[in-house]
Amino acid sequence: MSVYYFSERGQKVPPIHRLVVRRWIREVVHRWGRDLGTISYLFTNDEGILETNRQYLDHDYYTDIITFNTQVDEQDDRVFGDIVISLDTIRSNAEKFATEYAEELHRVLIHGILHLVGLDDHTEEEEKAMRKAEDDALALLKNLLNGTSLLRN
Repeated sequence: MSVYYFSERGQKVPPIHRLVVRRWIREVVHRWGRDLGTISYLFTNDEGILETNRQYLDHDYYTDIITFNTQVDEQDDRVFGDIVISLDTIRSNAEKFATEYAEELHRVLIHGILHLVGLDDHTEEEEKAMRKAEDDALALLKNLLNGTSLLRN
C-alpha cells in the first residue's frame, strides 16, 4: 500500500503531509469496501494534462484531473491507479469557485481515488453522488488533520 508523487514540466509536488494523505486515502478506500494498493500522482501543468488527454483519451481539452485504473486482477480488492493532476487548473478552479487552493487540491486528490473505487461523474446524478463523496472525504480529512493544514508551509 503505497502512494507515490511525481512532477513534470517545471511543476513541483505540492508540499503535502504524505503520511496523512496515505492514511486519508486508505480510510476513504476502506469506506468503499476496498483496500489500498498502489497510487501514483503526477503533477503537471495545463499543457501536460492536455497532451495526456489527447494521447490516451483522444480528448482535445484541458481538465483538472485524469485517472487511469491500473488494476490488473479484477478479483483483487485493492485499488491501483495513476492520477494526473494539472496544478494550473487547480489554481484557476480555486479562484473560479472562490475556494482555497489547498481545499481544491484536496478535492481533486480524492476525486481520482473515488473514480478508482467505482464512482463516475458523467451524468448529473453521478456528479451529485461524486460531490457528496468528495464532501464526506474532505470532512474525514478535517478530522484527521485536527484543524491543521494538509499543505506544509
